[in-house]
Amino acid sequence: MEKIHRIDAGHLSVDLLQEIIEQGYRLELSEDAKARILKCRAYLDNKLKTQDEPIYGVSTGFGCFCDISVSNEQLAVLQRNLVVSHACGTGDRVPNEIVRLMLLLKVRSLSYGYSGVQLETVQRLVDFFNNHVCPVVYQQGSLGASGDLAPLAHISLPLLGLGEVNFEGKDVPSREVNQRFGWEPITLQSKEGLALLNGTQFMAAYGCWCIMNAKRLSAAADVTAAISIDAYDGRIEPFHPAVHAIRPHKGQIETACRIRQLLAGSEIISRKKTHVQDPYSFRCVPQVHGAAKDTLDYVEGVFTTEINSATDNPMIVPDEDLIISAGNFHGEPLAVALDFLAIGMAELGSIASQRIYRLIAGKRELPVSLAGNPGLNSGFMIPQYTAASIVSQSKQLCTPASVDSIESSNGQEDHVSMGANAATKCYKVVENTERILAIELFTAAQALDFRIPLQTSPKLKNICAAYRKVVPFIENDCVMYEYMRASVEFLRKERYIVL
Repeated sequence: MEKIHRIDAGHLSVDLLQEIIEQGYRLELSEDAKARILKCRAYLDNKLKTQDEPIYGVSTGFGCFCDISVSNEQLAVLQRNLVVSHACGTGDRVPNEIVRLMLLLKVRSLSYGYSGVQLETVQRLVDFFNNHVCPVVYQQGSLGASGDLAPLAHISLPLLGLGEVNFEGKDVPSREVNQRFGWEPITLQSKEGLALLNGTQFMAAYGCWCIMNAKRLSAAADVTAAISIDAYDGRIEPFHPAVHAIRPHKGQIETACRIRQLLAGSEIISRKKTHVQDPYSFRCVPQVHGAAKDTLDYVEGVFTTEINSATDNPMIVPDEDLIISAGNFHGEPLAVALDFLAIGMAELGSIASQRIYRLIAGKRELPVSLAGNPGLNSGFMIPQYTAASIVSQSKQLCTPASVDSIESSNGQEDHVSMGANAATKCYKVVENTERILAIELFTAAQALDFRIPLQTSPKLKNICAAYRKVVPFIENDCVMYEYMRASVEFLRKERYIVL
């Protein structure tokens, strides 16, 4: 049975957003959303007939041209010119899954009835989403302040029959897809180009993707850490509830509890230890992983507010007879949060990298580099190098984008968030962290097998048994990148590790 998500004023969570994307929901505008869109459009049309005073972006130019009035006869040309002139994206392509998030979030923002768009414009964006027509969008070009102007211009070009879309796995001119579906190009009315381009949907889409994957990786990091702890013959005492009750950070308590659950019933963790304590990368898992969890909770709260908001400019409020030029398009809340999330995720990768290093160091009855025949075999020496390289790159990517600002639009836009750069940087850090955790799983599973006949916990034993179906124990040197890639896929597909 086809799943439908009705666009209305109801609460949208990041989890629901993920469900819509992953389970192939179709979008449908609710009757309430249609009524709000029509009401706002009618109000704006009437205002243009009755008001002589210029309205920014509706009867004036944009940015530094805000004081230049435009005649009623040229309003449609003004809006079309805005879209085509702002489609200046460059650099790497935005992945289709994020483009679809952008479409959904743009529809959502326009549906509140504060933007003055035509109903047919919003419906066409819905049609793009439902038919998997993905406008070709580029990562570079947005300052994250007048909204994501360049990326959203590329989203909007196909409405006019311009630009390219990805459809059925191929990039084609949008006019070809429009012809296939019988879609006529939209003639933009007053304010519509501005409504399409103003907004934070590029930053928000990237951020929501990062949150979805960060939640998965945060859970996976606890699993890979637990395997590493047992493989390193670590101690369970640092995870005792009494330790965390007297420093009760939410994420710290949650992490310690998960590690205890994962290690429950392990012969290795319960045996008598000859060492008094473990290195920080094992002993301080609750504190570091917990801080990442708390960071993620904060960031998800920011983005939940954002995806339930109207981020257009000017805002049209028919019920109060107001048209106000303000700054809801400014991405500062998202930029700061994205920088924060990147730091939290980078730390998950950093501490995992240190555990990898410890596991190959030839300590605690484990062979050097986890090699069966050291010297002849290099074992897991170079996977650790790779993890270290990725960690270093993530550190570089964690330089905050949100503290930067470059004056633009002839001084009219004199403080910008650089949230788009924060978004694409955070995306790369999340990807990097996934790869590091995959290498930790690869390494820790190898080390754990050297503990046989001692057994790990039932939970970890089941996870490692499933992992061994795709990645074997490494007896002798072999081509390893294929197993590292398989480890990444395992972390993506084996959702049961999220306990």
